[in-house]
Amino acid sequence: MKFVLALALAAPAVAFVGPAPAATPTAVKAVTDMEGITMPIGLFDPLGFSNGASTEALQWYREAEIKHGRVAMAAFVGFLINYQGITFPFDLTMGGDKFASLGTGNPLLAWDNVSDKGKWSILGFIGLLEVLGEAEKPHYMRGGKSGTHDLVWYFGSKYISGKSEEARLRSRTAEINNGRLAM
Repeated sequence: MKFVLALALAAPAVAFVGPAPAATPTAVKAVTDMEGITMPIGLFDPLGFSNGASTEALQWYREAEIKHGRVAMAAFVGFLINYQGITFPFDLTMGGDKFASLGTGNPLLAWDNVSDKGKWSILGFIGLLEVLGEAEKPHYMRGGKSGTHDLVWYFGSKYISGKSEEARLRSRTAEINNGRLAM
């Protein structure tokens, strides 16, 4: 009964939604020209998100892919480091508690042992990085380069600054593919 009621209430809202635009040849070309399309897989879009998407939407998808890939790579490395029993050698708190006090060998248990204030601090720092990245001009959806974040990823720019354009492309493609693997 609730399902039928939900359908009845949702039906009038459909009347206000315009038709989806047809896929333009430029959007299809933009998808096939993006970095990260490598052999043997080629274009990997199993859910068809790129079908009919605008250039701005494609840039947004690419930025989300890069961000999620970076987080997944960092999480994977952190998981392995904790699993091996490696911790930071300095104090975790002002009271002198060490990082080892969170536990090693079981990364999920170590996360459970982090205080609520610690978890909120981590999430707040991630939010700050997100805000700084979105404030970058020109924005990635308005002609800026997706995934650069000069404000946030300063060390990344220094890493690739001395490379040729071909080497930079290879590095960016490797980052995208490694992020896909980590996800």
